[in-house]
Amino acid sequence: MDPRDSAPDSWEQEDDVEATVEGPLESALSELNVNAKQFVPNINAAEFVPAFLVTKPSENHDHDAKLALFQSVFVCIATVENGDAEMTTEEAWDQKLAEPNEAEPGGGPEPDGGPAGVEVTVMTTEMVEEEEDVPTMKVAPSQPDAPKKEHVNVVFIGHVDAGKSTIGGQIMYLTGMVEKRTLEKYEREAKEKNRETWYLSWALDTNQEERDKGKTVEVGRAYFETEKKHFTILDAPGHKSFVPNMIGGASQADLAVLVISARKGEFETGFEKGGQTREHAMLAKTAGVKHLIVLVNKMDDPTVNWSLERYEECKEKLVPFLKKVGFNPKKDIYFMPCSGLTGANLKEPVETCTWYTGLPFIPHLDSLPIFSRSSDGPVRLPIVDKYKDMGTVILGKLESGSICKAQQLVMMPNRHVVEVLSLLSDDVETDDAVPGENLKLRLKGIEEEEILPGFILCNADNLCHSGRTFDAQIVIIEHKSIICPGYNAVLHIHTCIEEVQITALICLVDKKSGEKSKTRPRFVKQDQVCIARLRTAGTICLETFKEFPQMGRFTLRDEGKTIAIGKVLKLVAERD
Repeated sequence: MDPRDSAPDSWEQEDDVEATVEGPLESALSELNVNAKQFVPNINAAEFVPAFLVTKPSENHDHDAKLALFQSVFVCIATVENGDAEMTTEEAWDQKLAEPNEAEPGGGPEPDGGPAGVEVTVMTTEMVEEEEDVPTMKVAPSQPDAPKKEHVNVVFIGHVDAGKSTIGGQIMYLTGMVEKRTLEKYEREAKEKNRETWYLSWALDTNQEERDKGKTVEVGRAYFETEKKHFTILDAPGHKSFVPNMIGGASQADLAVLVISARKGEFETGFEKGGQTREHAMLAKTAGVKHLIVLVNKMDDPTVNWSLERYEECKEKLVPFLKKVGFNPKKDIYFMPCSGLTGANLKEPVETCTWYTGLPFIPHLDSLPIFSRSSDGPVRLPIVDKYKDMGTVILGKLESGSICKAQQLVMMPNRHVVEVLSLLSDDVETDDAVPGENLKLRLKGIEEEEILPGFILCNADNLCHSGRTFDAQIVIIEHKSIICPGYNAVLHIHTCIEEVQITALICLVDKKSGEKSKTRPRFVKQDQVCIARLRTAGTICLETFKEFPQMGRFTLRDEGKTIAIGKVLKLVAERD
């Protein structure tokens, strides 16, 4: 074999020498007519039909479309091969569609439906079909000129299996945030697992473990809009093992919805000592929730059947307890019957329930008075969660102040200076944010590993306080034995969870008169109120309750139970 005919191992081995032209080839090239006319195919020639495409008259006539497509490809290739060598296949297709045909003076298809006309029709219909196959994503319409709706965070709390996630899923469906097709898919999947009634909760319980067990673990997030307001749903877990997650959800809320089951036995289980109906209501109040809507769910159950007697029975048992926790029954609490599974009394009133004359749930939310929030105060954004996504992303609710793009902020307590790259409010990008909004911030100047839940974003000229020692007023809610100095517990303050020790008991406070004892107590027990000095294991961000209530109220927990609730009175400076 001639070595010139084979490719070299690498192109570097070859010298850049011009190819030598042999005699016979040179004479053949010289005879070529380089000025010859360009070859133009005759588009009016008789159709070429291959033997395998010949069909009988009785057969289906959809082969015509295939034949036209075959011809169009054939003509296109011929044009490229015999015409301008630089022309690409894509250009040829575009020109075939765009340029008018020479045979037709008007530029339209031939009246007798020649192949060129068929070709254009086939192409356009195919293109339309391709466009229809692309799924359309559901995007919340953003109108830049429209006034910004008031943002309200609603946390769903209550005992396990009361129907919190189901009501949340039903609300999302009724307000058009979840498509019917998606819910039908969930229903099919739930039926396969013999869990037909769980499908609505899957709109919020996205985790596979949550779906398998039917129990919410992490606080689910979703949002919906009414005419006047924009709501964020925070679906808190009801199980006692996940109360710390529920506290994190409640700390972000403006409004709590306590879901109780009217079904015989279920309400009693949730309300008796150790049930989460009591604990959640108390924790919501401690977390700073002022308004409470009590949804009496499962009213369509055969054991209840929209019974007024059962509704009143649940109400009578709950009101004294909620009053004891600190809610005003006349101003702060609103009771409402509903059915989460059927959606009764959530958006439309129920015909079978004639004794309830108030508004259904969603219209009632829309009619609530506006929450007073000050955007003039210092920036305070407690961090709930963080992750990596093209940079460091943090999640949290803006408690006070306002944040905008490219703003310089400080991450406390580590004093990292960060810059806001982008700002998302409920997954919709925005340029600025006001208090009460749930935000996702992409930050520059800090790594994800350097942030912990409980850190606070502040503006540089007004930093939040940080420290380890503080004096607080504590109410002992449930504890079997006595509490002495040296007692350890877990402190939940805003979004921060930290180990804490009671280092000293300063005085007892009389519940009725508010008088303080003159002598230091040696111990405190259940139902007593005391002022104590606490010291955390690490440095945390906090404020006094008087200056900033959202960051000055806390809960003490031990062995999976809520031991005490309290408020920060004074921050104690560290001794060097």
